[in-house]
Amino acid sequence: MKISELSAATDVPVATLKYYLREGLLPPGEALSRTSAAYGDAHVERVRLIRALTSVGGLSLATTRQVLEVIGDPGTSRVDVLGAAQRALLGEDFVAGPEGDDPDEGGNPPSRARAWLTEAGWQVHPHDPVIDDLDTAWAACDAAGLGLDEARMTQYADAVLRIARVDVDSVPPDAAGAVRQVVLGTVLVDRVLAPLRRLAQQHIAVSESD
Repeated sequence: MKISELSAATDVPVATLKYYLREGLLPPGEALSRTSAAYGDAHVERVRLIRALTSVGGLSLATTRQVLEVIGDPGTSRVDVLGAAQRALLGEDFVAGPEGDDPDEGGNPPSRARAWLTEAGWQVHPHDPVIDDLDTAWAACDAAGLGLDEARMTQYADAVLRIARVDVDSVPPDAAGAVRQVVLGTVLVDRVLAPLRRLAQQHIAVSESD
């Protein structure tokens, strides 16, 4: 198909497609002449992935490029693909993978969240900024007097692990599909889980009052 047909198939303007080509986000098509090229289904899927990452996932083009580079590496494992997809949601500086010293080295005791994760045996990266987010949120719960101690956190964790198993089992084996599923699934399903939790609370409260 010509670039105009690629535009029609993806609902992306030709000018935007040409920008993707110039920036290396979209691989070039098969040259037909000095001024025209042919594009195939792989280009359609790549454009849809780019649009999903940028429009729904809210990623910058720089971050999107880094994610595409990760999944384009034939030596990238499924774990690395999933990690890159998750890290993409955290910002450009974290996409390539966190490095450096252990955040709890140097004589400082581990943070509450890191200590709990270690005790629970969770295999997560020690530099993941989501751990810092968990620490901040946990401290806010304490400040509000919600009684969220380690035992209750473990109960929440058991439920979240079941959700995570559903998430991971739904991830397709191909790299591009995996990135799309993880990024979009995280962004969009988070918005499903919050109201679902509130409805579940209502259901339990009503059913147990009968």
